[in-house]
Amino acid sequence: MPLIFNVSYEWSPPFQLHTIYIINCSVGPDFPVWLQSQTELLDVTLSSTRISDSIPEEWFLNLSSKVENLDLSHNQIRVKLQSQLKFPNLYYMDLSHNQFEGPLPLLSSHATRLFLGSNSFSGPIPSNFGQLMPKLRVLNLAENHLIGTIPSSLCDMQNLIILSLRSNQLYGEFPDAWSVWPNIWVVDVAYNNLSGNIPSSMGVLSSLRILKMNNNNFGGEIPFELKNATYLGCIDLGGNKLTGSVPLWIGSNHSELSTLRLHSNFLSGHIPRHLCNLPFLHILDLGHNNLSGTIPKCLKNLTALNFIPSDNHTVASYPDMQTTVTAKGSELVYYQTALTWVYSIDLSSNNLEGEIPEEMTSLTALGTLNLSRNQLRGNIPSTIGNLRWLETLDLSHNHLSGQIPQSYSSLSLLAHVNLSFNNLAGRIPSGNQLQTLEDPSIYEGNPLLCGVPLTKCLGDETPPFPSSDAGDNKYEDDNGKLWLYASITLGFITGFWGVCGTLIVKKSWRYAYFRFFDDMKDKVALAIALKVAQLQRNI
Repeated sequence: MPLIFNVSYEWSPPFQLHTIYIINCSVGPDFPVWLQSQTELLDVTLSSTRISDSIPEEWFLNLSSKVENLDLSHNQIRVKLQSQLKFPNLYYMDLSHNQFEGPLPLLSSHATRLFLGSNSFSGPIPSNFGQLMPKLRVLNLAENHLIGTIPSSLCDMQNLIILSLRSNQLYGEFPDAWSVWPNIWVVDVAYNNLSGNIPSSMGVLSSLRILKMNNNNFGGEIPFELKNATYLGCIDLGGNKLTGSVPLWIGSNHSELSTLRLHSNFLSGHIPRHLCNLPFLHILDLGHNNLSGTIPKCLKNLTALNFIPSDNHTVASYPDMQTTVTAKGSELVYYQTALTWVYSIDLSSNNLEGEIPEEMTSLTALGTLNLSRNQLRGNIPSTIGNLRWLETLDLSHNHLSGQIPQSYSSLSLLAHVNLSFNNLAGRIPSGNQLQTLEDPSIYEGNPLLCGVPLTKCLGDETPPFPSSDAGDNKYEDDNGKLWLYASITLGFITGFWGVCGTLIVKKSWRYAYFRFFDDMKDKVALAIALKVAQLQRNI
């Protein structure tokens, strides 16, 4: 049970606090009067306290002039700032996951961490933002309503290690001055409208762990200079207009890489075999590009996909980061801390040809395999049943032929499958989880397939003419019914005349029989009369 800070709403304490530290305790939903009376606060932590009220702007204005540390995160606090507040003494602020509105607040020149994500702050990022806070190490402005360009003054933050501008309405090009952030760990500028080429100067970010620039309008090729960021654990450049090929250096210099997402670009060429050298890679998404050639057999060397989730290697992550993975027929969003449990290969919507390598079925931890909308031929590997953790399988819109392997029925965790529009033939295997997949559309476009949930296969119907054995059985059934009816009739005659015939023949028994019923009738009539008389006396 959560601890409840149970004081009267109108309580006015006879003291002035300098520090408040309350986490995961119920203080709300209303903003209490006793808090409004505290005007000398220097250190305030009210995180996850279930406050869902509007904070008086006067209290917030007074607080901003003195406070040094402020954490109001994970509430539903509503404040509409009419002007740009300044916090001259603040070095740490976390207002994330609330409903703050208005322009971005500005911190002091010695501020180190600023978390304003998941609010409704609006307007542009001030052009002197970086100059006012040059010591900032963490800047999270994700999921707001910011507009305009990214100011070049951000490059004045030479100590920055985490930058998140995801899901705003920023546009323009990113400042080409990455060399000022030699120790940065995280760059997240996803879901904006940024354009131009990805700056080649990003190669100086040797400490970079997470790079997320997805869902923008970046063009050109993936910079060769990024090979110098050898500690990268996550690369997400999906949803852009990138051209060229998948760089060879990704598999040569980035042994820590666990997530590679280049989904929905204009990449061409072959899938480089260098990717097979990434021992910790467990999310590979190259779908919706123009890749050609065959699927490398060496993908079996992705050792992170050969172990159950508890055995997998984890890399440094930042909890507010999120990645989109196509699984179970839809796009699912996973936060960085949950991505450790996602095992996915998506090569869909390319021009890949050849057969599905049987070696891929050794990736026993794989949860999602999407090879749909390619030019793949040949049979489905007979050992596909080895993928015992598989939940999503999509091989639709290819040229696969032959029968569906019997081992397919041992995929006991399948929740979404699509084998439609191929040249598959024969009976669909049954058993286990397949019995719950009753949508015939997952097999449509394969006219030679039969079995549940499609039409019955030849030989499944009941024979139209009875066999000789069936005739013998019918003859035996008729004889059995005849003996049953004869036994019932004989039993009725014996029972009836056994009683009635005796009474007719034996006169003394007949008299005794009817005398017994007369006596019983008199006793019952007398009992009823006595009962009626007793009731009348009681009334």
